Amino acid sequence: MSHNLDLFADAGAGLLVAGIDEAGRGPLAGSVYAAAVILDPLKPINGLMDSKKLSEKKRDQLALEIRENALSWSIAHANVEEIDNINILQATMLAMKRAFSGLPIVPGLVLIDGNRVPADMPVTCRAIIKGDALESSISAASILAKTARDASLKVLHEQYPEYGFDQHKGYGTALHLERLRLHGACPEHRRSFAPVRKVLV
Repeated sequence: MSHNLDLFADAGAGLLVAGIDEAGRGPLAGSVYAAAVILDPLKPINGLMDSKKLSEKKRDQLALEIRENALSWSIAHANVEEIDNINILQATMLAMKRAFSGLPIVPGLVLIDGNRVPADMPVTCRAIIKGDALESSISAASILAKTARDASLKVLHEQYPEYGFDQHKGYGTALHLERLRLHGACPEHRRSFAPVRKVLV
């Protein structure tokens, strides 16, 4: 895993660095999640990488290690109503700001996966494209956000088993689209997304 040496110099000088990432921008149902993590340099966690490249078992294992060993972490979400009201991009930024606000420790620098940072953040933020593969704090945030969202979709499956949320996690797979056509949309479907809107029409 490569790292930005300047950032580690900052960290060595006593600057706390938080990583933020999201999970669930693309699915047709469920909340969008974000996590913020400040890792402890004295408690390194092996195997951190982009959550999408990890097996579910490995993600769950690493999520437990992150919760136990990080200096600070926080998970937040924006719900379906918020996604439909302000659009998925703004809802993602909102979830990221909520995750940051939930940190009991305030970092001096925030690294965010992607090419945008939320507006009005009270600390310096840097957007890093493919940051979940480049910065360990973002990788950790990616894992916490992904595991939290997947857990929420398992609950959603228990509420609405006819859609198969446990299989596709809300993404627009052939199975999901077929179930949408068959059963219509449930309250947790994103009405502002075209495949859902098409079914409602």
